Amino acid sequence: MSSSVRRRPIRTPHTGPPPAGRSRSGSARLGIPPALTWGFVGVLLFMTGDGVETGFFSKYLADQGLAKADAAVVITVYGVTVAIGAWLSGALSDLWGPRRVMTAGFAIWLVFQVLLLTVALPTMNYPLLLLLYGLRGFGYPLFAYGFLVWVTAATPPQRLGTAVGWYWFAFTGGLPTLGSLVASATIPLAGSYRTLWLALGLVTLGGLVALLLVREPTGRSGLAPDDGNPLRTLAGSVSIMRRRPRVAVGAAVRVFSTGSQFGFLVCLPFFFTETVGFSTSAWLRLLSVMFAANIFANLFFGAVGDRLGWQRTMTWFGAVACAVTCLALYYVPVLAGPHFVACAVAAALYGIALAGYVPISALVPALAPRHKGQAMSALNLGAGASTFAGPAVVAVALGPVGVQGIAWIFALLHLATAVAIRFLEPDPEFTAPPTEPSPAPAADGTRIPAGRH
Repeated sequence: MSSSVRRRPIRTPHTGPPPAGRSRSGSARLGIPPALTWGFVGVLLFMTGDGVETGFFSKYLADQGLAKADAAVVITVYGVTVAIGAWLSGALSDLWGPRRVMTAGFAIWLVFQVLLLTVALPTMNYPLLLLLYGLRGFGYPLFAYGFLVWVTAATPPQRLGTAVGWYWFAFTGGLPTLGSLVASATIPLAGSYRTLWLALGLVTLGGLVALLLVREPTGRSGLAPDDGNPLRTLAGSVSIMRRRPRVAVGAAVRVFSTGSQFGFLVCLPFFFTETVGFSTSAWLRLLSVMFAANIFANLFFGAVGDRLGWQRTMTWFGAVACAVTCLALYYVPVLAGPHFVACAVAAALYGIALAGYVPISALVPALAPRHKGQAMSALNLGAGASTFAGPAVVAVALGPVGVQGIAWIFALLHLATAVAIRFLEPDPEFTAPPTEPSPAPAADGTRIPAGRH
């Protein structure tokens, strides 16, 4: 990507200047928009609760008598609703504003988690599991991706890569890093079922923190430029992929960027516990290592993308690195056996490689700078689709080709994204020097001189 991307004009909303005499806050110096700080904390807590189940839920369903293939179908149906919810998070943010979208996602998660715990899991009723777990899938993307839309709408472009790096730090810090750590600690003490109740408490805390403490004004009203016409807003969130084909390419890259992650979360619990020989707790610790590496790499590659170039960072540190480390996730355990350190190195490298895709959350809005909400709808649709595309690959291919074949499939898909990324040049309007003569206020209250960004 050319260096001209770093000369983007500031056209985003802001939170106003800081009080007279006050220097930039610590969060601003770290690249976090200060007015959104509690939102990042809330997303971390919310996604920790949501991520508690990630490393063991498919195995838990199988242990309770559900066939492994049926457990994969339950996860896949959940992924479908996550994809729809992710698309709606952008479309409805245009219409309602991100805060109301987050509120809806918070309520949906709580209601259907309670029904899942009190009705579906005690009876292990397969149709109810599909229905209730599927409907709960609307919850986290509306909440978490609604906040991502808020971040992209309220952050200056020259700091957007760093800001979305912090977003993914919070997101993956919870799902599945801290979530898996919580599960690894509580399952031996309280069991899997009670651990799922604990998840409900963490989500409740995170939702309340974000919704009660974030006061930034941009997210409290609709973002659509067409006076909030509902039909036009929803239609535009789909037609943007036809009107701006590069947005569709970006959404496709987003599907496959984390498709391997969600697919591996279905099959690797069985692989590491039944084939390699780890205990469930050891596997969950391994998963925590994977995403502990990922969350810090999210910050690193968010900042690197702002300097090295978003496309270059995604191509080499994301796509190519993921292809290599997908294979390492299979072959290292096969060669080393239940050797925790060797497997942890392979897992950590895969987690770091996933973070190489972080700049896509800054790049896709740059493909349609006048329709950022619609572009984010397409991107979020891709993010949500990855949660069922990956498990769907596992459901179809696990029997015929096994975990080894699945690792190769995901590696090839990552290489395909390396080719697609080359087509994602930002819109000239986004990269052009600003025409406004006066300085523009940034999201943290500082002023960036015209022509210096």
